[in-house]
Amino acid sequence: MRIAIINGPNLNLTGKREPQVYGTQSLNDYFHVLATGYPYIDFTFYQSNVEGEIVNEIQRVGFDVDGIVINAGAYSHYSIAIADALRSVTAPAIEVHISNIFAREKERHQSVIAPACKGMIAGLGLDGYRLAVEAIDSMVY
Repeated sequence: MRIAIINGPNLNLTGKREPQVYGTQSLNDYFHVLATGYPYIDFTFYQSNVEGEIVNEIQRVGFDVDGIVINAGAYSHYSIAIADALRSVTAPAIEVHISNIFAREKERHQSVIAPACKGMIAGLGLDGYRLAVEAIDSMVY
């Protein structure tokens, strides 16, 4: 099984940025633990602060992987381009947010990429990535 985890802007600073919201563990450290827990899954991890690069990555992997876990960060709230890319590929996507976007500022309450995804996990911290992996795993098998 192959799963691509794609992260958007500022998520490279997880562990340093707003630890009261995002925690103190870096994504790299968390993903190492995640990959260790699922040795039968071939993971790819990608992060970019640039919208077009995220679109390119979705298009690059979206026909070859069994699923995409996407945390598009702030792009979740306004990137029609990322939503269109998710709709254009065959891999199902699960949207993840580390924080509860519905408990934050009003402009974060809507996700324009959610309709292009099979589901959304928000507010469960980094564990949301594991839950998304579990969801994709159950869809495939």
